[in-house]
Amino acid sequence: MSILIVDDNPINLIVIEKILKNEGYPDCIKAHSAQELFDYLRIDSDEPMESEVDLILLDLMMPEIDGLEACRRIKQVDRLKDIPIIIVTALGDSNKLAKALDLGASDYVMKPINKVELMARIRVALRLKYEMDWHIERDRKIRYELDLAKQVQQSVLSQPINDEQIDIRANYYPSSELAGDMYSWFKINEHRYGIILLDTMGHGISSSLVCMYISSVLQDTITELTDPEKVIHELNRYMSQLHNKEHFIHYYFTAIYMVIDTKNKQIEYVNAGHPPAVVFRDSGQVTMMDRGCCAVGFFEKIDIRKSVIRYEEQARIFMFTDGLAEVLDTEGTDGLQELTGKLKRLRNHKVEDYVPLLVPEELRADHEDDMCLVIVTTK
Repeated sequence: MSILIVDDNPINLIVIEKILKNEGYPDCIKAHSAQELFDYLRIDSDEPMESEVDLILLDLMMPEIDGLEACRRIKQVDRLKDIPIIIVTALGDSNKLAKALDLGASDYVMKPINKVELMARIRVALRLKYEMDWHIERDRKIRYELDLAKQVQQSVLSQPINDEQIDIRANYYPSSELAGDMYSWFKINEHRYGIILLDTMGHGISSSLVCMYISSVLQDTITELTDPEKVIHELNRYMSQLHNKEHFIHYYFTAIYMVIDTKNKQIEYVNAGHPPAVVFRDSGQVTMMDRGCCAVGFFEKIDIRKSVIRYEEQARIFMFTDGLAEVLDTEGTDGLQELTGKLKRLRNHKVEDYVPLLVPEELRADHEDDMCLVIVTTK
């Protein structure tokens, strides 16, 4: 436990040091001026201190640089700002003491030093410092775990497909470390592809865990069952297993799942309570994929109806989560209608440019929901 004592009066330094050592704090560092304090803290350098400082006892009245200015400069340095500072002063000027506290000092004691009062305030400051250090370390560990979880979550997202029959890729802008949107696609056979985009309830850890749970069964479910009605039924069965009847917790997600047959030029799909995908066909016709069932996981049994869309030469399909439509839902406008209009105007742009063109960077930065756009182009 290291305490740094700063006072221009050598007698005061000796008295305070003796009190601290008698009370079981032998590791004391003395500084005769604010400049000596700055030199020890390496305040103008990136070099580390000789040893860590747990507390600073800072005299208020010192020549050249007083305690107020010293306190202000210490609190401006990120690596030093959490060190508690106790002001030691003979002044009864409440305005200066208030200023010191406003600048970040933790407490103050008056001269002549009362040993009992000094030690009580030191113990309080050190206890608060210990608790703050504990929270900082815990936050650091949580941040590390969240970063690791984010890497794992991103690793299960499908990589782009671009072959002779189809191009499938995504623009994805998660709002936080762990996201609730997920997309996957799988080549079922030579000319059929299963594609799903889903948006789980909530944000953060709970929604990301639901995503990981669903991702663990997606490939087998899609490649073995294939049919949109059967796939959504099976995913609903998996979600029903998560229900906690004791606490009335329902986990659910919205989704669009489709099977594209590039040989027969048709799209079979189910929309499970999700914002409708938009299909642009080469004939110029625009179709909304808005039919299917309620969200997956709401009920143990759900009535599902798939739909079929046919195209002649080429189709471009835009699937998106509600975060993308909501960010365009400004006062007096319909976000889905606005998004559809923009997609129509931009449908021939490069895939990676869509979200930046649809949503300005400042809107993306301020938006609290994930934004995901999956673009499928048949050839």
